[in-house]
Amino acid sequence: MTDVFINYRTGDGDKTAALIDHELSRRFGRDRIFRASKSIAPGSPYPDGLLTGLRSSSVVLAVIGPDWTNFQSRLRDPEDWVRKEILEAFTCEIPVVPVLDGRKTDRLSRDRLPAELAQLADLQSVPFDGHDTETGLKRLGDLVAELAELHDLDRDAATTLVPGSVTNSTGDINGTAVQSRDFTGDVGGTVIKGSNGPVHTGNGNIYQNSRHVSGDRNFSGAGMTYYEGDHHGDVRNQFGAPDRREGGDNG
Repeated sequence: MTDVFINYRTGDGDKTAALIDHELSRRFGRDRIFRASKSIAPGSPYPDGLLTGLRSSSVVLAVIGPDWTNFQSRLRDPEDWVRKEILEAFTCEIPVVPVLDGRKTDRLSRDRLPAELAQLADLQSVPFDGHDTETGLKRLGDLVAELAELHDLDRDAATTLVPGSVTNSTGDINGTAVQSRDFTGDVGGTVIKGSNGPVHTGNGNIYQNSRHVSGDRNFSGAGMTYYEGDHHGDVRNQFGAPDRREGGDNG
């Protein structure tokens, strides 16, 4: 069963019809949108396929291109399928929405239509600007969702989350923010903000601008070597051997 039938004329609105079909199929499901070149399988009876698709639809989108009313001989031809589809929709009392394709396409007027199609001029139309297709497709999608009561797959994707997934809902923040999934009580871990100088988050001590001596303070056995301040020249360690440092004479 289809819900939206796209009526169009090859050479005047067929590209827009394909674009509309692609977007509505993505949003509501491929089988919900009928477009003849897509929906009728090769080898299938064309007239039967068209009429079956039309009669099972809840709304017809009639794509009206800038030259649509210039095909006067076709609009008056009882065998013209664009004409037959619209008249069949009128007979079945299926809502028809004229989609005005492009900025140069004006609203239909009765004096430019055969008497059988004059009703089209009285129907509220929807402009479709080829320079802003995103807005146009969104408007059409919202319209047919309401008219045909279609199940919106975009809405499902926006509201359904995969179990165990995490979403960021903090938005714009100033200062410190902690994002987590599930926790009880205080937030564990380390938060460092606006640090100046060394930062140590592991185990053990941290020394900054203070004397730190490790090893044997009595300098017996294998002890240590400790320098503090500026030195110029040789500095001897506890074993008597000079420790060569860069600089001049020992001050």
